[in-house]
Parts: sequence; structure tokens; C-alpha cells
Amino acid sequence: MTDPRAPEGDDYSATVLGSHWFSGPPVAPEVAPDRVEGSVLRFGPGVTAAMPAPFPVVVASVAAPRRRRIVGLRRYALAAVVLAAVLAYLGWQRFGPGIEVRAVAVSTQPQGPPCDATADVVAVVGTNGRPGTLAYRWIRSDGTQSEELMERVPRGQREARLHLLWTFQGTGDYPARAELRLLSPEQRTAAVDFTYHCSR
Repeated sequence: MTDPRAPEGDDYSATVLGSHWFSGPPVAPEVAPDRVEGSVLRFGPGVTAAMPAPFPVVVASVAAPRRRRIVGLRRYALAAVVLAAVLAYLGWQRFGPGIEVRAVAVSTQPQGPPCDATADVVAVVGTNGRPGTLAYRWIRSDGTQSEELMERVPRGQREARLHLLWTFQGTGDYPARAELRLLSPEQRTAAVDFTYHCSR
């Protein structure tokens, strides 16, 4: 069956028809862009990247909401102030000023010990309630003294009781004096006088 649109005569060729369909329309040669100092020059229709836009372009910056940020900072600032105050109080309780001596008093039985008995001499040291260590020494009127003694005072205790046990033997009267010499945290002295009396 012949195509009625086909040209008549011997000049018709199926090869020519096939080449026409496969070759398509003529293609313009590609033009390679030139590069000048890092910029690309483009040719042809259309808006290039280097051309300005036909209308002004405004880029809006996205800012964080200031009010919410300020409220959050105020809330955290209050918590930080409370936390700092608590830590300062605890630090002062633990590492603040040490023990301080407020008063020192020494006492014993007013009538003195009976025959061949022991006198209990008591020194009461008043403190500020801070923890610390008291260093002290007992000095007796018979020419003897104790070595340096230590008494640890716990936190919250405002009074320390220090004892000296002095034993007497024999008959007669002996005027005695017991002195507490506080060495630290500060130097203080306190003493008590009593008489040992034994007539048998």
C-alpha cells in the first residue's frame, strides 16, 4: 500500500525519509561561557544570576521573641540568687569563723575534800557554739602541772567542762590552788582556791 502523500517519481527514497525523522531540527552550536576573575558570563535569553531583579528584594531577619527571653532570664535569675544565698549560708556554717571563747570559770567544793579524798576541780569554758578544739593546761599550787591537753568541742555546743582530779592524803590543813591556763584558740586563765582539812 502506497502513501498518497509520497512524492511521485523516481526521486522518492525511504532512506532520505528516515534520515529526516532521525536527524530532527537543526541544533544551534553551544557557546561556552567565558570566566573572568571568577565570574561567569552567560549568553542567551533569560535573567542571569548577575543581573539585578526587576523589583527590590527584602530579606526579613527572624528575631527571637524578646519578651519571652526576658521573662525566662528573670525566672532563672531569681532561682540563681536563691541558690547562691543557700550555698553562702552553708559555706559560712562549715568554713566560717572558728570557735571563740566567751567566758572561763573554775570551781570545786567550797569546803574542800575530806580526809584522803579527791577534789574534783571543774573549769567551764563558754564558747560561741562553733566547732573547734580547746588546748589547755592545769597548774597546781604544789608545783606540778599537766601536759598540754586537748578538748574537741562539736558544733552547737556552747559550753565545755574540763575536769582536774586532785587527790589528797594525810592529816592537817593544806591551802590549795588550781589554775586553768587556756592556750588556744586564745590565752586565758582562771583559778579556784580551796583548803584540804583533815584532823582525824
